Amino acid sequence: MTQVILFNVTNGLIIGAFYVLMALGLALILNLSNVINFAHGNFLALGGYLAYTLSPTLGYWGALLVAPFLTALIGLVVERLMIRRVYNRDPVYSLLLTFGFAFVMQDAARYIWGPNGVPLGLPDFLSQPISQTLFFITWYRVFMVAVVIAAVAGLFAFLRYSQVGVRIRAGVHDLETVASLGVNISLLRTFNFAVGCLLAGLSGVLAAGQIGLNPNMGDDLLMPSFIAIIVGGVGSLMGTLFGGLLIGVAAALTTVFYPAASEAVIYAIMMLVLIVRPRGLMGEEGMLS
Repeated sequence: MTQVILFNVTNGLIIGAFYVLMALGLALILNLSNVINFAHGNFLALGGYLAYTLSPTLGYWGALLVAPFLTALIGLVVERLMIRRVYNRDPVYSLLLTFGFAFVMQDAARYIWGPNGVPLGLPDFLSQPISQTLFFITWYRVFMVAVVIAAVAGLFAFLRYSQVGVRIRAGVHDLETVASLGVNISLLRTFNFAVGCLLAGLSGVLAAGQIGLNPNMGDDLLMPSFIAIIVGGVGSLMGTLFGGLLIGVAAALTTVFYPAASEAVIYAIMMLVLIVRPRGLMGEEGMLS
C-alpha cells in the first residue's frame, strides 16, 4: 500500500506540474488582459508538435529549447491579429473568440500531423528508472519536475526583478494608472500573452515525452488549469501554483481509494473553496469583478 500511495503521489506531482505551467500561463493572460484563453490547451499541443517536427533536425534538447519560443512567437502573432481586438469588451467576447480559435488550431494539427497519436522520442537514459526499488520513477519524471521548478522560479524572478515584470505586476492591479505613467500597455499585453504561450509550449514538450502527442492532448489539462486558478485565487500567481499542485495530488490520492472519483474530486475542491472563500485561497477581493 505504501508503494501504491507513493506511486500515485508521484503521478499527482507530475500532473500537478503540468497544471501549474498551464495555469500560470493562463493566469498571466487573465490577470493582466482579462482574457479567458480557451485556446491555451491548443498552444500546449502546438508546442509538443513543434518539438516533434524539430527533433529529427535539432535533437530532443534543441527541440526542447526552441519549440516553446516558437510557440510564444505564434502566440504573439495571434495576439496582435486577433486577441487585442477584444480587450475593451466584455470577457465573454474573448471566451467565444478563443473557444472558436481552439477548434481551428485543433483541426490544423489534425491536417498537418494527422489525427492519430505520435510519440516524441526521448534520450535513452531519461527512460530508465532511478532505482530498482523506485522503478516507477524514471529519470524523465525527475527531469520534468526540475524543469518545472526552474521555469516557475525563473518566471517569479522575472516578474519581481525585471522592469517589464514589475510593469506586468502593476498592470494587474491598475492598468489605467500604468498607462498614464507612459507605459505602452499594448506592447505589454502582447509580451505578456507571448510569455503565457511560452509556458504552454514548454508544458506541451514535457507532456509529449510523457503521454505522447495527439491533437486533443491539451483538452484534458485545460479545465483543471482553470480550476487551479480559481482554487488558488484569481490575481495570485502563488495561489495558482499552490492550486495546481493541490488538485494534482488530490486527484492522484483519490485514485488509490476510489478511482471513479479522481476527476470529480477536483471539482469538489473548487466547490468547497468557492463556498468557504470565494476569492480563492490566496486571491484578492474584487479580482473576479
